[in-house]
Amino acid sequence: MWRVRHHLHELVIDGSGIEPADIAIYTLSDPRDIRQVRYVGQTACPQRRYLQHVTRAKLWLPDETDLWWIKLPKMRPLYEWIRELYRDECRLPVMVLLTWTERSNALEAERRLIQDHLGVDTPLLNSQADYLRTVLKLSADQS
Repeated sequence: MWRVRHHLHELVIDGSGIEPADIAIYTLSDPRDIRQVRYVGQTACPQRRYLQHVTRAKLWLPDETDLWWIKLPKMRPLYEWIRELYRDECRLPVMVLLTWTERSNALEAERRLIQDHLGVDTPLLNSQADYLRTVLKLSADQS
C-alpha cells in the first residue's frame, strides 16, 4: 500500500480542467491505454476512493484464493480486473477525473457517462452497465 500512496499523484489525474465541486465523475483505466475505460464512478474524495478500490481488491492475497472476501458480488468483475492488472508487472489502474458536479447532479452525470461508453461498446465493469445495456437495447429495438 505504501507504493500506491507514494504514487497517488500519478494514479489520480484531474483531467477536468475545471474548479473542483462537490462530486468528481471519474473513470478507471489500464495505464497502458487510459482511453480504454473499464469503470465509471463518482466520489467526493477521489484519492480516498482510489485507495478503496485498490485496497478492496486485496492485491496481497495469492491468485489461487477464492474471492469469498468480496462483500458486494456486483464488484467482483472490477476487483478481478484490478488484480489481473497488478499481476501484469504490478500495474495499477489510473483514475481520471473527467468533471466535477454538484451532489444533486452526480448520479445523472455518472449514468450519462456510462451510457456514452456503452454506446461505443466499451467493456465496462460497472454493475449498472448491464442494466443500462438492457435499457439501451430495448430502446433501440422499439425504434
